[in-house]
Amino acid sequence: MSTPPSSTPTVEGTAPAEAAPAVIAVVSRKAAVLLTLIAAGLAAAVGFGSQDGETTFRLARSTDFFELPEITVPAENTAWVMIVLLAVIAAESWRRYLKRRSTPIWLVAVYSLLAMTGFLSWAAAGGTVPVVSLLGNSVLLAVPLVFGALGGVLGERAGVVNIAIDGQLLAGAFAAALVGSLTGSVWAGVLGAMAAGTVVALILGLFAISYFVDQVIVGVVLNVLVIGITSFLFTQVLAPNAADLNSPPRFSAWNIPVVSEIPLIGPILFRQAPIVYLLYIAVALVTWSLYRTKWGLRVRAVGEHPKAADTVGINVNRTRYRTVLLAGAIAGMGGAFYTLVSVPQFNREMTGGAGYIALAAVIFGKWDPIRATLAALLFGFASNLQGVLSVLGSPVPSEFMLMLPYVVTIFAVAGLVGRSRAPAAVGLPYRKT
Repeated sequence: MSTPPSSTPTVEGTAPAEAAPAVIAVVSRKAAVLLTLIAAGLAAAVGFGSQDGETTFRLARSTDFFELPEITVPAENTAWVMIVLLAVIAAESWRRYLKRRSTPIWLVAVYSLLAMTGFLSWAAAGGTVPVVSLLGNSVLLAVPLVFGALGGVLGERAGVVNIAIDGQLLAGAFAAALVGSLTGSVWAGVLGAMAAGTVVALILGLFAISYFVDQVIVGVVLNVLVIGITSFLFTQVLAPNAADLNSPPRFSAWNIPVVSEIPLIGPILFRQAPIVYLLYIAVALVTWSLYRTKWGLRVRAVGEHPKAADTVGINVNRTRYRTVLLAGAIAGMGGAFYTLVSVPQFNREMTGGAGYIALAAVIFGKWDPIRATLAALLFGFASNLQGVLSVLGSPVPSEFMLMLPYVVTIFAVAGLVGRSRAPAAVGLPYRKT
């Protein structure tokens, strides 16, 4: 007796169970396109601007535990080798895209390292690239960007668009110079910067959270307002009394024992100003608090679904207020970098729009503290690279080097970020019904 073929079991009066719908992965081709364009651009630059000679990469300093040897390479040949490798990685990115697989971040990191090696080999032909100084100063220049990005991540995770990062940085720089000059203490200056950033954040919260004003408009207006107020006070108060009110002390570099002597890593990460070490602590604390604490869960809840958060007893607007104020204090701390580390005095509009680059780092980092920090470091590296190339006498036009940080920002946000999703309730005021 033959066994009948198996079939989907049914209940009388019901239709057979259907198979679950297939899930089609949507993969952006932006990464593949961007990797291809960068490889083609570097090939065009090397092809049309032939560079003879050799390039030396200096990897250590004499005070390290042991001195890494300098690496000398033929400039143009090395650049072409790197271009070939870049083309291979770009082809792999296209292959992954055709198979509906995204380009992994580690492959993008390898690509970036090869691209920078090839570019520097060609651009610095006949010279020496101080790798330690290049990377160490990049970390330093990224300090206000990282602090601003952390403030942006916190604010937007709570559902408030923080366009006012630049105003918080500028207010922090002004307050740090004024308080530091009056007290003669760099730490008092940092506290003053945090207070100033908090005040700007309070105004943002007042209009955006309590009065339901469009958050983007409030942020832009606050940036313009802070520029106007600080410029006026600089002209009328600080400039005429520069010796007493605009001569703050500066942070000196602190060398962390033992680890600062590790070749390459030590000078870059552990021979920095104390505010850099505060940055390390801030990144760790924000990341841990956001993902590992009850407070962080509430912040993410009010940014994703405030109505649901309200129904389980979370005070949405109070949580948003507290988070925005904390974000302002962190961003204000970044403003202290300008007057307590970079330049020992306040100047008008001295942030140079860094708050907007920090906001781009938030988007590029997909609203994650670690990713936003890495994005800010990338922008800091681009800012420092323009100065290094100028000193080395690079054939790259100076105008291009000046716009390099902003070009990197545009490409990073438009290309490498791919598909990203902001917190669902960001920018939406919550009205309790």
